[in-house]
Amino acid sequence: MIIRTYKIRHHQDLSKELDKAINIANFALENRNSKKLPTSADVKHFGLKSAISNQIIRKYARNKKIKNVNIRKVKLTIPNQAIKFNKNENLIQVVPLKFFLDSSYLPTFDKINQIELDKHWAYISTSFDAPKIYNPTEFIGVDRNATGHIVVTANLETGSVGKYGKKAPHVSKKYKSIRRNLQKQGKLNAVKIIKDRESRITKDINHKISKHLVQVAKNSQAAIVLENLKGIRKNTEKKSKGGGKIYNKKARHTVSSWSFYQLQQFIEYKAKKHGVPVIYVDPHCTSVACAKCGHIGSRAGKHFECPHCGHVEHADVNAAFNIAFLGKAMFNLTQNEMCETGVTDSPEKVATKERFVVLRTSTDLS
Repeated sequence: MIIRTYKIRHHQDLSKELDKAINIANFALENRNSKKLPTSADVKHFGLKSAISNQIIRKYARNKKIKNVNIRKVKLTIPNQAIKFNKNENLIQVVPLKFFLDSSYLPTFDKINQIELDKHWAYISTSFDAPKIYNPTEFIGVDRNATGHIVVTANLETGSVGKYGKKAPHVSKKYKSIRRNLQKQGKLNAVKIIKDRESRITKDINHKISKHLVQVAKNSQAAIVLENLKGIRKNTEKKSKGGGKIYNKKARHTVSSWSFYQLQQFIEYKAKKHGVPVIYVDPHCTSVACAKCGHIGSRAGKHFECPHCGHVEHADVNAAFNIAFLGKAMFNLTQNEMCETGVTDSPEKVATKERFVVLRTSTDLS
C-alpha cells in the first residue's frame, strides 16, 4: 500500500470554522491532564461538526509533545467516514462542510484516507496498491556525491553512464555564503527565508533526479542499486585521547551539504509506485576498487587509475559500476543459498567478498 498526499486550492471561506478549530485545540490542550480526556460533547458549544472536532481533540489532547497551539498550523481534519468520492464525476464531497473538491487532475488512487483543510489549501491523503516488483534484467548503480554531479549512474549490462545534478553543489555553496553574510548582519528573519528557498530548490532537484532515475530503470526493467549510507556521519567523527569526539569539519560539511537521505526517500517511493526493485549494498571499497579487476586503485579527485590492470576511468563512474556489480551479486545471492553453505555474514558482506575477492583471483590466475 502506497500513501500519497496531494495539495489543491479549495476556494472556500473557512475562516469561521478555523477559528472554532483553534478554540477547540486550546480547550483540548488545557484539559488534557484531567482525569477524563475531552470528547466532542465537551466542545459542542463551539459549533464545529463532531467528525472534525474529534480529530482536533485526538491530536491536541493525546499528543504530549505539543506544548502550545500554533494557530497557523491548526487545520480542519476530515476523516475518511465523512468523505464521499464520485469517481464518475471526479468529485470529492466534504460532507461536514457541504462543499466539493475537483479531483479530475489527480492521479488514480483507490482510497481517500483523510483531508486536511487550512485557509487556502486542501491536503488530500490517498492510498493505492503498489504494483508487483519485477525481477530485474539489468542493474543500474547509483553513486551519490557532494562534489561535481551529485548523482552518477552506470548500467552494468549496457555500459551506459548518466550524470545528474551538476548545479546542486553550486546551489549549496551559494546559499551557505548568503546565510553567513546575513547572520553577520544580524538579519535572522532573512536567514530563515533564504534557508526555506534553498530547501525548496533542493527538493525540486531531488524530485527531478529521482523521477528520471526511476523512469529509466522501469523502461529497461532494471534494478536501482544504492549504497547503504546509514551511519555515514559517524565516519566524520574520531575519538580524542580524553574520550571525547573530534569532528572533521570539512568532511562533515561535505556529507551534510546535500540532502542525500531526501533523495533516497524520493527514489524509494517512486520506485515502489512503479514496481522498480531497489537494492542496497555495502559501500566498502566501491570508491577505490577497480571496476574491471577488483584491485585497489589510485584515486585523485575525480580521476581513477588502476595500477594492476591499467584501467583509467572517471572516479564516480568507476564507483557506480562497482555498486551495480554488488547489486547484481546481492540479487543472485538468495538467503536459501547462504543457509545451505553455512554462511553467517550479511548478504551485503557476502556480495562484497564475492565481487572483489573473486575478481582479484581470476585476474591473478590469468
